[in-house]
Amino acid sequence: MAKIQVLGTGCSKCNYLLKNAEAAASERHAGDTVEKIEDIMQVLEFNPSALPALAINGKIVTSGTLPSPAEIKQYINQSNKLESPS
Repeated sequence: MAKIQVLGTGCSKCNYLLKNAEAAASERHAGDTVEKIEDIMQVLEFNPSALPALAINGKIVTSGTLPSPAEIKQYINQSNKLESPS
C-alpha cells in the first residue's frame, strides 16, 4: 500500500497528474491512497524543484513532469522496494 501525493497549485497539469495517479492506484488494487496537496505551505515542506510534483510515501519521485499511470506504478514499486528490508 502506498501513499501517493500530488503537489501543485491546481493548474491543469496538476489535475492531469492527479488523474494519472488515481488511475495508477486503481489499477494496482493495493489499497493505495491518493491525496492532492494545493496548500503552498504544505507543498513547500516537500521542497520540490518544480510543480507539479509527485511524492510517494512522503518522498518526491518526480517534479515538473507528467508521468503516465504505468510510470507512476513503476515509481510506487521502486519506492516499496527501497522501504522493505532486504
